[in-house]
Amino acid sequence: MLFDSPSTFGRAFRIVSFGESHGPAVGVVLDGVKPGLPFDLEAIQREMDRRRPGQSDLVTPRSEGDRVQVLSGVFEGKTTGHPIALVVFNENQKSGDYKAIADLFRPGHADLTYDRKYGLRDPRGGGRSSGRETLARVAAGAWAKQQLAVLGVTIRGFNREIAGIAGNLVDWAFVEANPLRVGDPGTFPAQRAVVEAARADGDSVGGICEVWIEGLPVGLGDPAFGKLDGLLALACMSIGAVKGVELGAGFASARRRGSENNDPLGPEGPLKNDSGGTLGGISTGAPVVVRLAVKPTSSISKAQKTIDREGHPADISTQGRHDPCIAPRIVPVAEAMCALVVYDAWLTQQSLREGAVPPLQEWDWEALETLFPSLPTKGCDGRHFGDGMTKR
Repeated sequence: MLFDSPSTFGRAFRIVSFGESHGPAVGVVLDGVKPGLPFDLEAIQREMDRRRPGQSDLVTPRSEGDRVQVLSGVFEGKTTGHPIALVVFNENQKSGDYKAIADLFRPGHADLTYDRKYGLRDPRGGGRSSGRETLARVAAGAWAKQQLAVLGVTIRGFNREIAGIAGNLVDWAFVEANPLRVGDPGTFPAQRAVVEAARADGDSVGGICEVWIEGLPVGLGDPAFGKLDGLLALACMSIGAVKGVELGAGFASARRRGSENNDPLGPEGPLKNDSGGTLGGISTGAPVVVRLAVKPTSSISKAQKTIDREGHPADISTQGRHDPCIAPRIVPVAEAMCALVVYDAWLTQQSLREGAVPPLQEWDWEALETLFPSLPTKGCDGRHFGDGMTKR
């Protein structure tokens, strides 16, 4: 099972997210964490700061500190082996902004589908469908990124394109130094200008986010339904603003011949990487490259046609504080979701190769008899099942 509920993600390492945009808090529970691991809360907070609103004049001015708090699972800076609960309390909701449109369905939002599916919905900022839910993903992904860094795996992203204006270079130092998180300093002025123009017009624009996963060994991913690329696509498509995902050459591969698209192999691995770091759903050792199509922000002040809950036609203009381009804040979310997939795949592979159950010679048979007197730990000849084997 990839998830036990619609709010759960992962197998060996599982997360459960909770909370709504205008509720008291948003948070996440991490399960499957080994005990005794260092827990760096400040590293998690740094990732949260990359996602939070109010970072620049090109994102929503909603002022949230997004300070993450630990409720359980950590003692004296180490994990206890029990579920870790992380929570961020909402501080700056303005629910009154949504009162005038509480009975209207906002175009591009999940208002209509939530209402028809559940029979009710939270109109304040979209409730559970709000982009604010993604802070739970970033908190969990930050933990996963810490564990992967120890293993030599790095995950970093940037915006390849904004409003149809694509950059050709990737200057990693520039990515975190500009408000759009684009990689090419040469195209940034034009990209910024088109975002500002959309905002002035009460509109919004989209972009293409690109994530690089480097340092993976050969062998991560579990065919047929747990393929690494399949799980990455699932994880990234679960982000609300994402409408498409591709790996490597992606859709461009459909316009090529096989001789052009195949990655020739050499002693050190693939000689190029149009496959995007996976073959057969298993990592090749080359960088995994994931691209996400990020739609324009649905909340815009420009007048649009819609209907109310009774199906009557109406006009709507969404006021309040919204991003003219959500792509800059998608980058840390996309990194987090990729980190969750890769860390989970790593633990799954570790279990597959090393065995999830200790071999018989590692069992302490006397301890088992003490704990479970009725457990048949001896055969009919009176010998322990583990006799002749090394005991701990």
